[in-house]
Amino acid sequence: MTIRTAVPADFDRIMEIYRSAQDFMIASGNPDQWGHFHPSPELIQSDIESGISRVVCDGDVIHGVFVMLFGPDPTYGVIEDGAWLNDSQYVVIHRIASDGTGGVFRAVISCGKSLCDNIRIDTHADNLVMQRHIEESGFVRCGIIHLANGSPRIAYQWTREQGARGL
Repeated sequence: MTIRTAVPADFDRIMEIYRSAQDFMIASGNPDQWGHFHPSPELIQSDIESGISRVVCDGDVIHGVFVMLFGPDPTYGVIEDGAWLNDSQYVVIHRIASDGTGGVFRAVISCGKSLCDNIRIDTHADNLVMQRHIEESGFVRCGIIHLANGSPRIAYQWTREQGARGL
């Protein structure tokens, strides 16, 4: 699988993938993280326009989407019930979604690890599938952060210097 920056022509396929991910999350016991409302079309468009949206492809077929940017991320400025592993520069991964094709999460994390020695990511307490993927990829649970709307998220970090297991 390859990863590239999303372009405006990818919008409809990205929307399909997020709709599929929303349905999967709801069916797997996580109805509140995204529901059928997040991410909004406006947010997806903004992600594309600002150059932070990435797509995971097999040939010309897009199977996944995510946002990747270098921190600091204001959402990660305060962490409760724990602490970050370090204060070094980090890559942030947000809004990972796939069409169900295997290997998307692994490709996303490998991309992050190729760009930086620290990655931060978070997920909803009800998103047990994502928690499993994150932990199996060598991330350490660091505490709880809150989104701008106050919603809590479990925060994780992977750092090369820690010698984290995984990908």
